[in-house]
Amino acid sequence: MTTRISILALVFAAGLTTLSAPAQAAPPANIAAALADPSRPAADVARDAARKPAELLALADIKTGDKVADFVIGGGYVTRILSAAVGPTGHVYAYQPAEFIKFQASYGENLKKVADAYKNVTPLDASFQQLDLPDGLDAIVTVQNYHDLYLKPFPAGTAAKVDAELFKSLKPGGVLLVVDHAALAGSGISAADSLHRIDPAAVKSDLKAAGFVLESESPLFHDAADPHTTNVFDPSIRGKTDQFTLVFRKPR
Repeated sequence: MTTRISILALVFAAGLTTLSAPAQAAPPANIAAALADPSRPAADVARDAARKPAELLALADIKTGDKVADFVIGGGYVTRILSAAVGPTGHVYAYQPAEFIKFQASYGENLKKVADAYKNVTPLDASFQQLDLPDGLDAIVTVQNYHDLYLKPFPAGTAAKVDAELFKSLKPGGVLLVVDHAALAGSGISAADSLHRIDPAAVKSDLKAAGFVLESESPLFHDAADPHTTNVFDPSIRGKTDQFTLVFRKPR
């Protein structure tokens, strides 16, 4: 009898565990529709499992009709999703810095390709020093690029100048979502050029100085196996880096 009661207790406990496990929230309808857009390149769709776009853009509270910016678009993966998520009544400003385009022509080609494919996307290609985003933006998203502001070719003070422009361009209450490769705690900006990583504490310090308020942090791309000492382009770690996700807001 005691054995049977114990077994029943274990089964009941297991049932409670299953019932109490939080279900993954469904993405907002506009983001779900954007991800299901049949015009998305197959290569982009294949990256969704690793890049978690539904969860990412939900953090930025991207809504239909929003006016947003993708800061340093790279290949345009995020830009394409943003375009569909904000819809025809919204707008996306896709920024690719002139410095990147000069370094590698494909950056300019990717910018043109995305802008030509989506009517609600405006391409921007000024240098970091001359960046002038439209004002009144609802959100700015930047993924794996904040550390670039500290690359050696760029003048000292580039990050502060860009941060001020990001702050100015957002409407009061607007969101700045930053994702980047994590460096060792306490390393500041020292690994930005050599490893293409940055200490999240340095990003927080920068953006707080620009006037932003840190609203939340997400473990969305956290990977405890990353030693934080390897260049992010090294084959041994590429695609498996520990990344921090920070949500800042411009005070209302």
